[in-house]
Amino acid sequence: MSTPTYEQLTKLQKLAIFLIVLGPETAAEILRQFEDAEIEAICREMTHFQVVEPELQQVVIQEFSSLIMESYSSLAGGSSFARRTLELAKGDTKAASILERISPGGNSADCIKEIGEMEPQQIFNLLKTEQSQTIAFVLSYLEMEKAADILPMLHSDVREDVVERLGTLEATSLELVNKVAKSLTANIDHGEKLTMHTSGGVRPAADLLNSLDREESKNILTRMEERNPELTNAIRKKMFGFADLVRLEQKDLQRIMREVDTSDLVLALKTATPMLNDAICGAISKRAAETLKEELEMLGSVRLKDVEAAQDRIIEIVRQLEEQEEISLDKGGAGVVN
Repeated sequence: MSTPTYEQLTKLQKLAIFLIVLGPETAAEILRQFEDAEIEAICREMTHFQVVEPELQQVVIQEFSSLIMESYSSLAGGSSFARRTLELAKGDTKAASILERISPGGNSADCIKEIGEMEPQQIFNLLKTEQSQTIAFVLSYLEMEKAADILPMLHSDVREDVVERLGTLEATSLELVNKVAKSLTANIDHGEKLTMHTSGGVRPAADLLNSLDREESKNILTRMEERNPELTNAIRKKMFGFADLVRLEQKDLQRIMREVDTSDLVLALKTATPMLNDAICGAISKRAAETLKEELEMLGSVRLKDVEAAQDRIIEIVRQLEEQEEISLDKGGAGVVN
């Protein structure tokens, strides 16, 4: 088959040529994003092009590289794919320059990364005059242990607000990264180096509170509950959930089981792991364990929300017993419930 001119190419043919130029490894990465029927159609077109003239290659690459510069952050192939394409189109040096400009976050991400390896006291000094949203944003990128060291340094009112904002922090926009970076850059000692980590949300907020002193985390949650009971409840669930029962000492699990309604226990165990099942059966009498297993086997289909409601009722019992200091939840890093 003779190679058609650029104007004669269909979109599918352009894509086929583009993947040929990229080479098999990179092409394979791209093809994984397509459905089987689409892959078959693309590969069929690729087999038609035994030779692609250099001029035609360049025109196709230029077209795709323009698309990359317009939508770099949402490309399925990621940065390695973008780099390979731009290097083919622009050369190594210019490709690196373009990618630096269009990369999400760019130098802003480097600025946030610079904070990560500072000492907790240095980070506190950097953040102490910032707004709670900014502090929460920065803490979300730190190792949890380091964030837990910094949080007690803040004033109690600020502390609660930071945890609340951390709990509601979702995917961070490039605009926010740039804004925070611009705000902090002037105060950073660029002799420091560092590493980027995670993002915000309920789980990081729960992990952070689990890293604090028990009384401190309890006080924060109590005051947060007055302003945002829904978020506080979500954080509590992440701090210690039904699955975490497997981490407890047997004596504590036995104490819990004495308060739990059997019907709730059967329902709650519907989605439990075999390990948790075994732990609970080991915390009750042999006869009770046999009865529990029989009832589980007879239990038909149930709604997930009913299972979760039963689990929540059991965890509420756990909270009450822990509050009364009748059980301890510290084994295996299970955290605390407040």
